[in-house]
Amino acid sequence: MTITFITGANKGLGYEAARRLIEAGHTVLLGARDADRGRAAADELGARFVRIDVTDDASVEAAVADIAAHEGSLDVLINNAGVMQPLVPAEQLRGADALAVFDANVVSILRVTNAFLPLLRRAAAPGGPRIVNVSSGMGSLALTHDPERVESQIVAPLYTASKAAVTMLTTQYAKALPEVRVNAADPGYTATDLNGNRGTQTVTEGTDAIVTLATEPAAAGTGRIIDRFGPVRW
Repeated sequence: MTITFITGANKGLGYEAARRLIEAGHTVLLGARDADRGRAAADELGARFVRIDVTDDASVEAAVADIAAHEGSLDVLINNAGVMQPLVPAEQLRGADALAVFDANVVSILRVTNAFLPLLRRAAAPGGPRIVNVSSGMGSLALTHDPERVESQIVAPLYTASKAAVTMLTTQYAKALPEVRVNAADPGYTATDLNGNRGTQTVTEGTDAIVTLATEPAAAGTGRIIDRFGPVRW
């Protein structure tokens, strides 16, 4: 049985990824900061709720201890939790805004990944341990300069910079952890709370790359970023 932990999974992409992976036979641990919403989502799906605030060291360590006590190991870690930047003009952004966005979207991945490495190294499922970081084409230089792509029409300095950092963090961890496959997923322009549900894709379409990376064989490789159609230009 493949044991999968998803952060920020009480709604949106995380919730849909949890639903699909349970359907695929995974034992899913649903991570969320809000205990009431997290438990309700887990109960709806048939997952086990694990409280985690990815911006808080103590909360992350408590989540590790919880999973160590109940499951004893972890096969797939999906770093999905994240935030959008304040919806104000670029010149009104402040340093505190940048620190908050980067903490939630980038530093959290380092914090959670490093804390969960001992459990991932005990992975027993076929394919070995896997980390899936939810990035975005919004962090791609190629896509944000392509006038044919929606990514080039949106101005969000902090969010886009944070997602570029997520992708680089992914490639660096793939090199640093050869025993763990570390890849990034670009959900595409998906209708979620982050964009006021204006996205043109469904959450099912938006989770295609996440589910692929969580279920593909080891031969698929590491250090990649893909969307639902294949490799993403970066």
